[in-house]
Amino acid sequence: MQLIDIGANLTHSSFRHDLQDVLDDATAAGVSTIVVTGASDEGNRDAQQLVQQYPGLLYATAGVHPHHAGEYTDASDGLIRELVASNSVVAVGECGLDYCRNYSPHPAQRQVFERQLTIAAENDMPVFMHLRDAFDEFVAIVRDYRADLPAAVAHCFTGTEGELEGLLDMDMHIGITGWICDERRGHHLREFLHKVPADRLMVETDAPYLLPRDLLPKPKDRRNVPANLPHVLQAVAAAVGRPVEQVAIETTQTAQRFFTLPV
Repeated sequence: MQLIDIGANLTHSSFRHDLQDVLDDATAAGVSTIVVTGASDEGNRDAQQLVQQYPGLLYATAGVHPHHAGEYTDASDGLIRELVASNSVVAVGECGLDYCRNYSPHPAQRQVFERQLTIAAENDMPVFMHLRDAFDEFVAIVRDYRADLPAAVAHCFTGTEGELEGLLDMDMHIGITGWICDERRGHHLREFLHKVPADRLMVETDAPYLLPRDLLPKPKDRRNVPANLPHVLQAVAAAVGRPVEQVAIETTQTAQRFFTLPV
């Protein structure tokens, strides 16, 4: 069983001391490809360096997370444009809107989101998107660009059934993390995840974040790692009512098509 983790923050400081072990564990668990998330100027550069160290195993996105929208400059724009021209960057993002934490002003978030969607459209690149507590404005922005984007994924989807249907109506892909394993706030996803077509569903860990709450034994450092992707897959398979092996094949093939990864 081969899996693709479509979102892991491997440039996070918690991986600096043991990244090789983390990658070895992921490979042993059946995770054959990891897409490293770029979310800031520094993160984009670091992700590029990682990909160059582990060609064929790691690929990267290039973008600025809404938390960092206030830091976005013309240089940020130029860096993303430079990176998407490389073979190792497979999507623009992480970009989008986050009205939960509000680390950046809403107008800045919207402007930076639109600038990155423009880059994706001009370069015919898929988009790796972040959405939290901003559904209406998110949809209004994406709708203006969707026809010019080859593909778009709502990464780490945590929303309602109605929001899921709205995203699917825009022909978007859906990324599911260990949030679905959280009995306090994520189990609602199990009630309607079956509505996602098999060719638009992908899985991810968002490591080192979102450690599945039902994972046993729990690591002492509470750090999530790509090797936990099979655990997420099992929860997803149970929710959609299909065998684990089938969902593994489906999500892997979908990710390969979405990011134009080698088969």
